[in-house]
Amino acid sequence: MFSPENLNKIEELRKRYPTTQALVLPALWMAQEEFGCISQETMMYIAGLLNVPFGHVLGVVTFYTMFQQEPVGKRHLEVCTNVSCYLRGSAEIVKRLKDRLGIEPGETTPDRMWTLSEVECMGSCGTAPMMAIGEEYFENLTPTKVDEILSSMK
Repeated sequence: MFSPENLNKIEELRKRYPTTQALVLPALWMAQEEFGCISQETMMYIAGLLNVPFGHVLGVVTFYTMFQQEPVGKRHLEVCTNVSCYLRGSAEIVKRLKDRLGIEPGETTPDRMWTLSEVECMGSCGTAPMMAIGEEYFENLTPTKVDEILSSMK
């Protein structure tokens, strides 16, 4: 269950949105922040809380890459591998990250510090290849730049 604070936020948001279905995204953001990921149990809880079909909540969670169904590391590396980034070297970026971190895309390091994901377009095609770490974008990447970024975050 949500904390009392988040339940109050949901009630306040109900006043601003025309339907409870419109509250699904904000509720999912709150859930991910509070619980660390969006489990099936969490999706069922939100569906019941907002009185929307479970399938709708599941569809939202599986459509958007920002919602995690499994816990992720402290730092989540999301590398765009869509066509613009791929043509400008994102495969090299993924390889460098795999080599440096010793994990494959979809995995988390044993110390739970890093999770590596390949994602579809993140809207930075003009500065490809790119990756996001949390909310921060890193663009015009090279393997050397990736090394510098990782070293600065230790």
